[in-house]
Amino acid sequence: MSGQKAIRRRALRPVSVAVTTWASAGLATSFPDAILLAVVLGILAGIATGVFVWRRHTAIAVMAVALACAAATAGTVASFAPGRGQVAALQAEGGRHLELTVTVTGRIDGSADGGAWFDAVASEVRAGDAVVVGAIPARVLVDVDGRAALSHASMGSTVELSGRAIPVEGGERAALVVRAGEVTAASEPEGMWAWFEGLRDRLVDSTRGLPQPGAGLVPGLAVGDTSSLDPATETAMTASSLSHLTAVSGANCAIVVGAAFALLALCGAPRGLRVGGAFVVLAAFVALVTPEPSVVRAAAMASVAMAALALGRPAIGVAVLSLGVTVLLVIDPWLAHSLGFALSTAATGALLVLARPLAGGLERWMPRALALAVAVPTSAQLVCGPLIVLIDPHVPLLGIAANLVADPAAAPATIAGALACIAPLPWLRDGLTALAWVPAAWIAAVAHTTAAVSAQNLPWPDGPGGAALLALVAGAVCLAIVRPRRLRRVTALASIAVAIVVGLTLGTAAVRTVAGPLTVPSAWQLAMCDVGQGDATLWRSASATALVDTGPEPGALTRCLTQFGIERLDLLVLTHFDLDHVGGSPAVLGRVGLVVHGPVDGDADQRLLDRFASGGARLQQATTGTTGTLGSTRWQALGPAPRTEPGNDASVAVDVAGADFPRTVMLGDLGEDSQAALRRRVDVPRVQVVKVSHHGSADQDADLYRDLHARVGLIGVGADNRYGHPTDKLLTMLRALGTAIGRTDRDGALAVWLNDDGGLMLWRERPETPADPGEPSPVSATTAMSTGRRGASTSRTRSPTRTARRPADGVGGAPVPSRRTDTRSDRGGACGVVGSAGAATRGRSIRDAVSEPVGRLGE
Repeated sequence: MSGQKAIRRRALRPVSVAVTTWASAGLATSFPDAILLAVVLGILAGIATGVFVWRRHTAIAVMAVALACAAATAGTVASFAPGRGQVAALQAEGGRHLELTVTVTGRIDGSADGGAWFDAVASEVRAGDAVVVGAIPARVLVDVDGRAALSHASMGSTVELSGRAIPVEGGERAALVVRAGEVTAASEPEGMWAWFEGLRDRLVDSTRGLPQPGAGLVPGLAVGDTSSLDPATETAMTASSLSHLTAVSGANCAIVVGAAFALLALCGAPRGLRVGGAFVVLAAFVALVTPEPSVVRAAAMASVAMAALALGRPAIGVAVLSLGVTVLLVIDPWLAHSLGFALSTAATGALLVLARPLAGGLERWMPRALALAVAVPTSAQLVCGPLIVLIDPHVPLLGIAANLVADPAAAPATIAGALACIAPLPWLRDGLTALAWVPAAWIAAVAHTTAAVSAQNLPWPDGPGGAALLALVAGAVCLAIVRPRRLRRVTALASIAVAIVVGLTLGTAAVRTVAGPLTVPSAWQLAMCDVGQGDATLWRSASATALVDTGPEPGALTRCLTQFGIERLDLLVLTHFDLDHVGGSPAVLGRVGLVVHGPVDGDADQRLLDRFASGGARLQQATTGTTGTLGSTRWQALGPAPRTEPGNDASVAVDVAGADFPRTVMLGDLGEDSQAALRRRVDVPRVQVVKVSHHGSADQDADLYRDLHARVGLIGVGADNRYGHPTDKLLTMLRALGTAIGRTDRDGALAVWLNDDGGLMLWRERPETPADPGEPSPVSATTAMSTGRRGASTSRTRSPTRTARRPADGVGGAPVPSRRTDTRSDRGGACGVVGSAGAATRGRSIRDAVSEPVGRLGE
């Protein structure tokens, strides 16, 4: 075995230790009794050690070390068990009122509602007469009323506050999450922390007066302070895969270490002094930006990468990286659940393992220096992509190009900004800040330009399946570029796979930007997406578009928005926070102007709203009477009433009206009692369309639907759902009212609009689906139905006989006179005009002589 192969083989040993430790950390932080797990792993480690003494073999030694590290990780979790048990004894998660004394251990970040979030260690927790004393990891959300009391607080400050507890999510480091309504005292930071806080504040002050968005980006690039960064730029940075530049990632730390190393080298310092000085500078930088867990692990990853690259020994770097991961997990096992930690580890590993081989492969088509510059972001993108797609089901097609263009500007901006922090004279600080602004403005321009390309974010399947698929694609790309000689057939297959993926990507981009909207009626005003067991309803007026709920998962919503040609939403209504109504939110983050929502219930709901706010959306909580406009329509919230407890019965019910727009009411998931309460609270209008509540459950108020008397009822429901939705009771009630039924489980996507003659049109994506019992058959002898693309001919036929009769919808076969039919075609599917009795059929229509007037609420 050659020496290089031996080095690579030895490097895999610490990798196996790190993987075992990571798995143990994930299990221990989710295991109800970590002490038992620690004991079991400790016994196994002892047995492995004994076997190694008897049979000295390398594999047994590695197993013994891995089990020992796993036991240590479980032991760390177990050491926190007493404090967590004391907190649990307070029954805090029931919303009990608590009084706390905490020490701030991280940056105080603003929240979307004007409050603030921060990590802390609680030294005392009081619930009535019960008191818990110790070092309890906590996370605190301070309401907007208490935010002013934290204006001078920072890392190291002692804060006294009171509030209610929020349930802690599994695998979270914090043993206690508190929403504080009152801050009674907050000390200013002292000593070193006060000095560093002053440095950061002076940098932010120095950027005032410089043009945006570069001015807000300077503190983010230098010290990770995004407080002055406008939301649009923050969203653009995320969309263009440049957000790592403002998050004090390993890249920032590597820049600082590299600059210090180079400066000491210019001064003629020996190698040992250069390395030692560089790491002293790194430690000071970590203290300057606040040593939060994310910053500490970024510094650790940067240290590993810099050490390995300086030595020119990537294999040794992998071993050191594994050691760093193992130590960090033993100290903080909850990192096993951190996607940020996984991304840091993956990016560093990619830099060590993939960058040089990719650069070697790229040298066939470009100069060596350019190949290495392209290989660095490419390796990180290929390895981190499968992880990122778990939270954002998109692949940024221009992410590598954006990094390639923007990364050269990151180093001067970071160095100049960091020097501005410590500059002793105001004029020197302002000069350095101005110098940092130039590359920062360039990075902001790259981010905005990249994010403005509508086709650059390729929708991708989410979840583990999507991550695995993207990992396969990334592997094929690596093989196609590197082209190892010993795997010629595999390389050929990989090249073919890459060519297919590129073709599909280009085709998908073309469909998204050009052909997608051609598959639905161009005149649609209301649309219900087929998102499975959930709700996602669009309405459009003039050039403005709104979405009510997002369905259960991002992929289905993305497909619907692509189908209807929607790039950005002027309004998003989250009726309530059940997963089947908000689960698809990642598909529209950063693409919403205003978010109207119901009552918030817990930490997870608030975090979702915070994510929308950080993406540039304004937030507004709706209660009865909340109004707004969208294009030429006016919407009004019919509920919930103030102080309604969160849940289905607190759904935001919306009434939409406007000239030449079908009057519509959307009921969220309101149950029978809450529907009856709504009917008593407001004057229920006559409407043309109703979004049926709760996916067609039996929990409905018949009097409300009778008052609404809708001509079309839209039901968002999943096929073969386990709830039996829509129920026979609901369907019978709608048929008795003469309401035409559109349901996504059978009909696919639905669209409704008023035609030029005032007739109400209903389009179904799958017209061939069999009708419900009691509904008219899909094709009538009185109809000539044609379907096709835009511009297909429109035909009208007369009934063969004026005395022909047919059963009315859901009226048990009661005869009604046949009228002249009006059949239309528009880009596939089937549509029909809904008549005054509310009848609508697939492939058949009844002409409405006079459209119902549209007015304000209560008319």
